[in-house]
Amino acid sequence: MVKMLVFDLKESEKEYFKTSDCTDLEITTFKEHLHEETKLTAKQYEETVVLSIFISSKITEKILKQFKNLRIISTRSNEYDHIDLEACRKRNIAVIHVNDYGREAVAQYVIGTIFSLTRKLPSAIKDIKSKQVIYEKYEGDDIKDLSIGVIGTGSTGAEVCKLANALNMKIYANDIKINNEIKDFTQYISFTDLLRKSDIITLHIPYIKEFHHMISYKEIEIMKDSAYIINCSNGELINTIALYDGIRSNKLRGVALDVTECNEWRNNTQEFNNRLKNASYECLENTIAVSELMEFDNVIITPRIAYNTKSTTKRILKLSIQNIKDYFKGRCTDRVV
Repeated sequence: MVKMLVFDLKESEKEYFKTSDCTDLEITTFKEHLHEETKLTAKQYEETVVLSIFISSKITEKILKQFKNLRIISTRSNEYDHIDLEACRKRNIAVIHVNDYGREAVAQYVIGTIFSLTRKLPSAIKDIKSKQVIYEKYEGDDIKDLSIGVIGTGSTGAEVCKLANALNMKIYANDIKINNEIKDFTQYISFTDLLRKSDIITLHIPYIKEFHHMISYKEIEIMKDSAYIINCSNGELINTIALYDGIRSNKLRGVALDVTECNEWRNNTQEFNNRLKNASYECLENTIAVSELMEFDNVIITPRIAYNTKSTTKRILKLSIQNIKDYFKGRCTDRVV
């Protein structure tokens, strides 16, 4: 029996393990994140073969040193920058992620935030609750009159393009490769032209160091004065301080973020306290900026829920378990390391 520890488990996910075929795995679950202060038993450090985590768990070399027989880290996400890949390579630990699991859910989230921002719903909802309704504030835009710029047209970006096309929006895209599924109704242009022409800009690319702060002061200055920005890919793609300045100065018309820099800080007070003593100045500065952004009526910030539907959650767990089983059969399904 292969011993597996599952961290970051939501209540809704527990049912999956009760009803699914996991007979080859001896599973212990934790709702908490796995971090350097986590305390496990000596037996768990000795016998655990598989770790299943989400992006809230940060896997460092210090953590890996404690596990004596660890062979697989399975992250229930597309991203894997929360795992020290080089440390895993040195220890011959396989890293597996879940690829292409929530494109429909994320695309629906993007379109939902577009409607919310362009129709001034956050402001209207806030005002009616406080009985201070001012109708002139809520005049919005007709979606068909707006253009959308999609940065990254993999499975999720392409799904956004399909939904935008159904709404008769003008669609611009930027990627190193043209997606044939959407080329008939999507105009591929340069990154700079996309910034200049789009009313709404949405990011759908993975994070690598070369993409760090790909949206910053220079890029925001190029955008239309009435542009909206949506990000549910990775917080580090956008310079948070530049984004805050863009909102404060009214250069940007609205922002929707499902991810932010130092993303794990903002969701949990205990997590914030755990990381505060080792915090970089940059992370502290970004956390303050995010808090300030939350005060604006034209800003939507959510706690990493773009993918979070019942069907997507079930699919993630199913693919995660299947990928782990494939590893023991000698296959390399969705393997990163």
